[in-house]
Amino acid sequence: MDVNVKTAENLGLSSEEFDKIKENLGRTPNFTELSIYSVMWSEHASYKNSIKWLKTLPRTGKQLLVEAGQENAGLVDIGDGMACAFKIESHNHPSAVEPYQGAATGVGGINRDIFTMGARPVAQLNSLRFGDIKSDRTKWHLKGVVKGIGDYGNAFGIPVLGGEVVFDKCYNTNPLVNAMSVGIMGKDDMISAIALGAGNPVYIVGSSTGKDGIHGATFASADLTENSADDLPSVQVGDPFMEKLLMEATLELNKTGAVVGMQDMGAAGIICSTSEMSEKGAHGMKINLDNVPLRQQDMIPFEILLSESQERMLVVVEKGKEDVVERIFDKWDLHCAIIGEVIEEDKLYFYMNDELVAEVPASTLVLGGGAPIYEREYIEPAYYKEYQKFNIDSVKEPEDYKATALQLLQSPNIASKKLVIEQYDTMVGTGNMTTNFPSDAGIYNIKGTNKALAMTVDCNSRYVKADPEIGTSIAVSEAARNIVCSGGDPLAITNCLNFGNPYNPEAYWQFVGAIKGMSHACKKFNTPVTGGNVSFYNQMMVDGKTEPINPTPTIGMIGLIEDKNNQMSIAFKNKGDMIYLIGKSRNDINSSEYLNYIHNIEESPVPYFDLEEEHEIQEAIKGLIKKNLVLSAHDVADGGLFVTLVESALIKGFGFDVTPDAEIRKDAFLFGEAQSRIVVTVSPTNEDNFIDYMIAQKVPFSSLGHITKSELRIDDNSYGFISDIKKLYDNALENYLKED
Repeated sequence: MDVNVKTAENLGLSSEEFDKIKENLGRTPNFTELSIYSVMWSEHASYKNSIKWLKTLPRTGKQLLVEAGQENAGLVDIGDGMACAFKIESHNHPSAVEPYQGAATGVGGINRDIFTMGARPVAQLNSLRFGDIKSDRTKWHLKGVVKGIGDYGNAFGIPVLGGEVVFDKCYNTNPLVNAMSVGIMGKDDMISAIALGAGNPVYIVGSSTGKDGIHGATFASADLTENSADDLPSVQVGDPFMEKLLMEATLELNKTGAVVGMQDMGAAGIICSTSEMSEKGAHGMKINLDNVPLRQQDMIPFEILLSESQERMLVVVEKGKEDVVERIFDKWDLHCAIIGEVIEEDKLYFYMNDELVAEVPASTLVLGGGAPIYEREYIEPAYYKEYQKFNIDSVKEPEDYKATALQLLQSPNIASKKLVIEQYDTMVGTGNMTTNFPSDAGIYNIKGTNKALAMTVDCNSRYVKADPEIGTSIAVSEAARNIVCSGGDPLAITNCLNFGNPYNPEAYWQFVGAIKGMSHACKKFNTPVTGGNVSFYNQMMVDGKTEPINPTPTIGMIGLIEDKNNQMSIAFKNKGDMIYLIGKSRNDINSSEYLNYIHNIEESPVPYFDLEEEHEIQEAIKGLIKKNLVLSAHDVADGGLFVTLVESALIKGFGFDVTPDAEIRKDAFLFGEAQSRIVVTVSPTNEDNFIDYMIAQKVPFSSLGHITKSELRIDDNSYGFISDIKKLYDNALENYLKED
């Protein structure tokens, strides 16, 4: 096939990039070579439009065992000779056109990132965003995605310990499926994604290679349209049972000492693994594509190289230890084929049918090497100043607070997600410590020690749209708050940055602001960024025009509970215990679910937030928990104080009797989402010690009321009984899905 600039543009490359490729090669590329560059220089693989800003994030800390972005996942020291590997990634575009397989393979891919490093995955989390819940398309997305996550994760045998499900019409076309995996390993057992040692054999192991997922990285680097379903071959097909075998085989292989380097074949398949491992080791490879086990026999070179067929790994092994490798993979009944060898030259040579079909310098393909880096224009959107004009006085207070409160509890963003959660296996492996002891974060028991891992995913995209910098600082702070309220100390984050088209200056302004806000908060909480991914080109259709989704920088955070006795639950414990608010209520309903769902007002600023105040309050909570001064802790988040109280009451069937602050508008007091507030409960016998401690901390706090047997009372008015509230809360989501 003749290759020219038009061919390049059809593959998503610019004319300037085509010229750069010709310069790299010293000639015009053939079609296979051009296809290689098209996927490796796509945004999804190269981060060409984001890496400049990503490099400004705090990425160092004594707790980090690998530099951010250098390996398949982040790795953090958790003491006792152990390390935690963790990462979050998106599978948005595939899930938009094929929800079941798109979500399932997202789970498979993120777990492979963990066990390729030598860690055994122990927990999964997910952050899911869907459109208007009344839309048939949203219902299709929701059911397919949840079933895909459940079927793959349950079969693979990893419990889901946390997550979030959010509905907003901006995700109607383009849902977000962000999957996080957490694993544990010996800190000295890490496998690097590197190719070293000329003559060392290169193996492909796991599944055979088919035509599924070809140009998947390119597909993820373009806007979704009404015709995106035509790209269904770009969606991979997963096999969780194969992945389970692959995990056990690779973990067993790691113990032999035969492995030089190993990498998952995710985006861009064989070409991504061969180029990234080679560039990292300053080596190259000679690869014979005839030796790749194929699922379909009519595949041509570029299809084999770009296929994203699942459950495959590339492994570089010490020469002379081939028998060790092949014996293990034969035992697990998995494909294991030598497809080439490592060479000293900075070149990738690909052969098929005794013909050299592609010859490219490895270093020119990858992020950090020769992949292009761009600075994109960004400008403040007109809506930003419009949002600042909002005045709380323009919103009328509810005439019936009880009716409003019960209506808010049935918002799809507030209501129980048990319909989703019950499709996941949350208890496999017996490591989940929150099944009967719900906490703000997921807690995993590190068996044989007195420690536990705390983990969470958080982001309120309404806040981020209202103010990307502050909204993203809030996302990091809420993640830290959830871990602290669970009894842990935050350690590090991974991020999944979901934004619109980077060539749209207003969308890129949101991205830049989010990076700045993330940096501020991560520095404050000493939670460096270990890696993650950027997902651009997430769009929605408005009046026939394409616009970006709400900016959604999902934060995945892990923390450490040094003493499992300090695990803290959100649940109210005893009738008569005192309820306190740590932090300060404010006359603020900005960007709240109340304002959005009850009043249908989308245009308002970000809620009140002060990073210094947030840090001081979290430090106070740490002390309260370690000194055994509180019986429960639950942060005030979506839905405000009322929802926080109800969530704590529901678990054991208690009620509460609280008195609003007379100086604050009642709707702001009950439903506002001003940040840096945590509800705690205190035993009456410990109340004096609690008060003395809080006064010493110089952190604002106030008494709200006390726990009752079963009735909810606010300002001497009954809001009903907890058994009736539970029915509304538990069934709301299912009722939405039943609606025609």
